[in-house]
Amino acid sequence: MRARKSVVLAAIATLGAGLLAGCADDGGDEGGSGSSGGEGKTTITLGLFGTMGFKEAGLYDEYMKLNPDITIKENVTERNENYYPALVNHLTTNSGLMDIQAVEVGNIAEVAQTQGSKLVDLSKYGKESDYLEWKWKQAATPDGQTIGLGTDVGPMAICYRKDLFQQAGLPTDREEVGKLWAGDWEKFVDVGRDYQKNAPDGTTFLDSPGGLIQAILSSETERFYNSSGEVIYKTNPAVKAAFDLTAAAAEDGLVGNQTQFQPAWDTTIANSKFAAMSCPPWMLGYIKGKSKPEAAGKWDVAAAPKSGNWGGSFLAVPKSGKNVEEAAKLAAWLTAPEQQAKLFKVQGNFPSTPPAYEMPEVKSAKNEMTGDAPIGEIFAEAAKSAPVQVIGPKDQVIQQGLTDNGVILVAQGKSAKEAWDTAVKTIDNNLDQ
Repeated sequence: MRARKSVVLAAIATLGAGLLAGCADDGGDEGGSGSSGGEGKTTITLGLFGTMGFKEAGLYDEYMKLNPDITIKENVTERNENYYPALVNHLTTNSGLMDIQAVEVGNIAEVAQTQGSKLVDLSKYGKESDYLEWKWKQAATPDGQTIGLGTDVGPMAICYRKDLFQQAGLPTDREEVGKLWAGDWEKFVDVGRDYQKNAPDGTTFLDSPGGLIQAILSSETERFYNSSGEVIYKTNPAVKAAFDLTAAAAEDGLVGNQTQFQPAWDTTIANSKFAAMSCPPWMLGYIKGKSKPEAAGKWDVAAAPKSGNWGGSFLAVPKSGKNVEEAAKLAAWLTAPEQQAKLFKVQGNFPSTPPAYEMPEVKSAKNEMTGDAPIGEIFAEAAKSAPVQVIGPKDQVIQQGLTDNGVILVAQGKSAKEAWDTAVKTIDNNLDQ
């Protein structure tokens, strides 16, 4: 279901605490933007989903100290599946909006294309050169305005268990591991076949078919839409190739038969039932939150076969707000490199601003689950080399159909053709085609 993916796709995992936090924090004003903060202060309200970490990292307090006339309040909806429909309704009616609204990457294209006129052009506030090129372009409207400033990204790597790799006769050094599959997802699956030949009892190479197809497709420039906005997932050879490769891995028993982010899948993490998984930075927090204490230090991170991105969000400013100028300034400050570096250190949200990659909070970052792995440097390289991807308005619907109504069926005994046909039927029904 979209619910469980949307929570994690906001990069809400915590590297420090390591828990997947998503509790609602009803700290904002329900009535919308422009409220008085008392004593002559201006209150800026933020509508967020999941745990985006601004408050947890102390950024609100820091900004209010720098700007004593500003009060900041956030109103958080736990899951994006509940947050996003309400946001669209508020944008459509131009009422009930916060001064700043978060938008998940899977929704940014639809917002930019259908609601862009309701949002402020933030290119006048954010510094384009600070952001990853592909991240900046994701929030562009058809007429070239920028209606969202990127908070974070999900550069793709591979997390793997050193102990299980060793038991299966594979190398454990992250550089050697990365060389096994460099440049080719088919090589990655072949490594899985080598793993299964001597796999520790009860384990598979990968956690799930959904994680594999997500990673493969994240490295493609075109997936579900072309640059003209046409739906092409059924005719795009890259999509069918990703589906078929994942299906082959499932048929060969290289992947678990669970759907990601469901309780049964969580149990496979706790019980060390797989050796590797597709791994953007936020996944490290999820791994820690679901692992037993003895798993700490047994994981490592290697470069993925090809760079890609899984996750990330934006901050947008509705034009109808009463504090538009102050809200735009706050959105730009919260997403500036210095603040993104602080957010990564506390919350694990990987910066969408390359200048942050040279800051010690990122460059020297380590994680309890992966020991001495230089995670900041690994994820920074992946982020900088990720493709400028075409994002469509219904990417989430299509991706979910391919995973939850497609490749998972192969892991559960269906043929690849049956799984593809089911996925297409489900997707087209959801797209009303």
